[in-house]
Amino acid sequence: MTAGTPKAQVDTSKPHPARVYDWLLGGKDNYEVDRQVGERLPAESRDGARQNRAFMHRAAAWLAGNGVHQFLDIGTGIPTEPNLHQIVQRSLPTARVVYADNDPIVLRHAEALLVSTPEGSTAYIEADVRKPQDILRYARATLDFDRPIALSLIALMHFVPDDQGPYDIVSSLVDVLPSGSYLVLSHAASDLVPELSDKVVAEYAKGGIRLGFRTHSGVGRFFHGLDMVEPGLVTAPAWFKDTDAPTDEMSGIYAGVARIP
Repeated sequence: MTAGTPKAQVDTSKPHPARVYDWLLGGKDNYEVDRQVGERLPAESRDGARQNRAFMHRAAAWLAGNGVHQFLDIGTGIPTEPNLHQIVQRSLPTARVVYADNDPIVLRHAEALLVSTPEGSTAYIEADVRKPQDILRYARATLDFDRPIALSLIALMHFVPDDQGPYDIVSSLVDVLPSGSYLVLSHAASDLVPELSDKVVAEYAKGGIRLGFRTHSGVGRFFHGLDMVEPGLVTAPAWFKDTDAPTDEMSGIYAGVARIP
């Protein structure tokens, strides 16, 4: 199921974060303008994309294993298997998942690839996180907002600079979720490997994409008032629950999961 009115045709004259991310993950659903940005980025950017993806897999599996049946994944990007719904529906076939992204090319792939189990449901919304009320309005057609929902913001909010109200955006999404819901968030750091993060910000800016990388405390503000799940806000490879520890490696990504009281 898809929702939302398509905003525009795919613009191949400008890079888009979802398509650059696809390139970093080794995908082929991108254009020359996206590849030009990706090729200028530090080689470690590929590691960051992989670490983000692996964190999402671990967090989604842990949440499903603890009985969370509903997921709202904003900034989903171009589908790359396994997708979030495939992970959670392995243990919860009845799980319901809503994906949202603002790139029309994601919609084209979503219609073909985001196929639910017969018992569950998946839906796609073409919408921008900067308009959270639009996302919530369409998400209500699939998700029951009287039951816990996991809100997934993977490698998304660093594309929302401070002057665009990132904390208010996340608060407006979290505030409507019932007790027992979760926030799952990963975010590029400005203070872990500053020389690399400065390079990434500069290269994206050349493509007209503004970034707002943040410090540990800056990322922590997104979780204000929530109950952090152990191990807290850590680097992406350091976050795991009820599984073997991932390979320890350098990372410029913070990641965390928190329960809404």
